[in-house]
Amino acid sequence: MSSPHDAGRESGRDAGRGSGRVVGFRLWPPVAVGVPLLAGLALTGWAGDPFSLGAWRVPVGWVLVTAFVAWNGWALLLFARHGTGLLPRQETSRILQSGPFAVSRNPLYVGLVALHLGVALLVPSTWSLLLLPASAALLHWGAIVPEERFLTREFGEDYLAYAARVRRWL
Repeated sequence: MSSPHDAGRESGRDAGRGSGRVVGFRLWPPVAVGVPLLAGLALTGWAGDPFSLGAWRVPVGWVLVTAFVAWNGWALLLFARHGTGLLPRQETSRILQSGPFAVSRNPLYVGLVALHLGVALLVPSTWSLLLLPASAALLHWGAIVPEERFLTREFGEDYLAYAARVRRWL
C-alpha cells in the first residue's frame, strides 16, 4: 500500500504542517489486494488451475516477496522517521519525497501488487495471477483516486509539482 500521503524528503511549504485532515479511502489497500488474491487462491483450491506455471515460478516468487519486504519496509521506516500518518484516520502532515517515493508516488501499493504476484507464483495459483489486474484496479479506485484528490486539496502546488515529477506506479 502506498500511503495516505507520499513519503521521503520533506517539502518546503508543508514541513511540520498539521492539516488535521485524513484521507478518506474508499477501500483500504490491503483489502483491495487481499480480496482478489484470496479469491484466486480459493478458485485454485476449488477448481484447480487450468495450466502449470513451471519451476521458474519459485525463484521469481521469492524475489518478489523479498522485494516487497525490503521496499515496503523502507517506505514504512520513512513514515515513522518523518512522523506522518500511514493508517486510516491518521493525520497526513506532509509530503515526503525521497527513497522509494522518489521512484513511485505509490510505492506501498507497488509493493502490495508485487506481493500478490509473488504469492500467486509460490502457491501456485493461475487464478490469482489472472486476478492481479483486479487488485490494481481496486487500488486505483479505492485508494489512489481519493488519496490524490486529498493531497491536491491539502498541499496544492507542492503535490502537483511532485506528481508531475514522479510516476504513479513505476
